[in-house]
Amino acid sequence: MSTSTLLHSLFGYKAWADEELLARLATLDPVGQQAQRHAALRVLDHVHVVDRIFAGHLRGMAHGYTATHTAETPSLEELSSALAASDHWYVDYVVSLNPEILSERIAFSFTDGAAGSMSRDEMLLHVVTHSGYHRGEVGRILSQLSVEPPRDVFTAYLHRAEPARRARS
Repeated sequence: MSTSTLLHSLFGYKAWADEELLARLATLDPVGQQAQRHAALRVLDHVHVVDRIFAGHLRGMAHGYTATHTAETPSLEELSSALAASDHWYVDYVVSLNPEILSERIAFSFTDGAAGSMSRDEMLLHVVTHSGYHRGEVGRILSQLSVEPPRDVFTAYLHRAEPARRARS
């Protein structure tokens, strides 16, 4: 599997996993489970902001964020729309990449002003692993409410995206 194929699969997986988790959050009672729902939205707001920050770094453009979360918690609908748009941007971005530029190192500033430098492939891997970590955090919130979190594993995505993988030779 080539690097570009792997990145495309990873960002397809991220988009699928984000969508599955947001759909599960929609089943929470906005009144009776308000605190947990709000906590989950804050975590996913952080994921979205970090995704957009790194998209800015990858494009060499200012991202406009001064923190790794927004001041106001977005609604589930707003966050679902924003995350879906961001996930689709990454899917399109990795498809358009010339493999030779993946190792290009980019200097940037973190939101706290500290200097940073990462290659494009390191940034992309960070976006995927960072979101997975925080989806697990939200999954834990769901579990504590006796709501089964989605099956957020790469193998489930691959077999759902390509059912023929389940066929035995």
